Amino acid sequence: MLLPAPDADEAAHSERVLAHVRAAIRAGGGRIPFARYMNLALHAPGLGYYAAGRRQFGAQGDFVTAPELSPLFSRCMARQCAQVLAGLEGGEILEFGAGSGVMAAEVLGALADDRALPRRYLILETSAALRARQAELLRERLPASLMRRIAWLEAPPGKGWQGVVLANEVLDAMPVHRLVKRGGDFLELYVTLADDGSLAWEEGPLSHPRLAQAPLSCCRDLPEGYVCEVNPAACAWVRGLGAFLEKGVALLVDYGYPAAEYYHPQRLAGTLMCYYRHRAHDDPLRWPGLQDITAHVDFTALAEAAVSAGLDVKGFASQAAFLQGCGIAELAVDMAAQANSPQAQVEQARQLRTLLLPGEMGEACKVLALSRGWDGLLCGFAVRDDRRRL
Repeated sequence: MLLPAPDADEAAHSERVLAHVRAAIRAGGGRIPFARYMNLALHAPGLGYYAAGRRQFGAQGDFVTAPELSPLFSRCMARQCAQVLAGLEGGEILEFGAGSGVMAAEVLGALADDRALPRRYLILETSAALRARQAELLRERLPASLMRRIAWLEAPPGKGWQGVVLANEVLDAMPVHRLVKRGGDFLELYVTLADDGSLAWEEGPLSHPRLAQAPLSCCRDLPEGYVCEVNPAACAWVRGLGAFLEKGVALLVDYGYPAAEYYHPQRLAGTLMCYYRHRAHDDPLRWPGLQDITAHVDFTALAEAAVSAGLDVKGFASQAAFLQGCGIAELAVDMAAQANSPQAQVEQARQLRTLLLPGEMGEACKVLALSRGWDGLLCGFAVRDDRRRL
């Protein structure tokens, strides 16, 4: 795909990231697992895509998330949060990776209107640049009374925490290992240096023997050359929820599939995608530090990790079904009635289609609910609950 060329400043920044990656490759003996490369390209302090202060979200960035697309998404999340907080008779909200901060603003505003505010709204954000951007947006959109409820964390809370965890498009940016099937077995794809110093692929033995367990357990007849991703970091993150969540619900929203669909013989090239100025392509070695790199989520692996950590799987559904369960139709009618022009109503209809239609986010994104000590049916899964597919 033809991509727009970076400007001089962007190109210079990418060269600095590339120098950092080259040093890691040399220190690693000439190659590093793709997961290590992906972590450096996205999260290296002061250099990585999410750590260097570039604008990632919205029309001026590289991609648009559901909260950026329409306030309807966040208002639905607020309804689900309100139900859980009422059942807990209080509690907090903890959002991982809050992006621009727009979901936090919308959720808090909606909960304030419904008199269902949490004690605190916590944001765990590892990027100093994003923390500053979130604080600026939230101060612009929220009154001081709500700002006093917001706090930023650098690590998860301690044991005994109660409330709702929100993670929207967080797990798909966690570093993945890439595997390729050769001669009936899996090899790992490493990142190395070509003779001219550019980045290149190299196949080698698995960096951990258990990496091939998931694809082989789903299908042993995968074709020669089959490429897939495995995300141990996401499973470790889910197990980490079990270390602090004493009572409440975690809502994980991301692009992905159950394992049987994730490791399907027809998915020959895996799910890895890159995003640069709203163009999608599949070359993660291009312009490190300037583009987002993502891989779809194996929701079966996440559910298994949750159970191993003592959490319950409370629901699994497409984003469309979840939003319908949270009353998006009613919210859309109210929002359309408040629109001050036919153009605004047309735009709201377009946003609704993107959130719900199967060819857009509606089926591609899924919602997984994990809980401990919280009983009852979550409203987001009242329309449809596909836990049997996990």
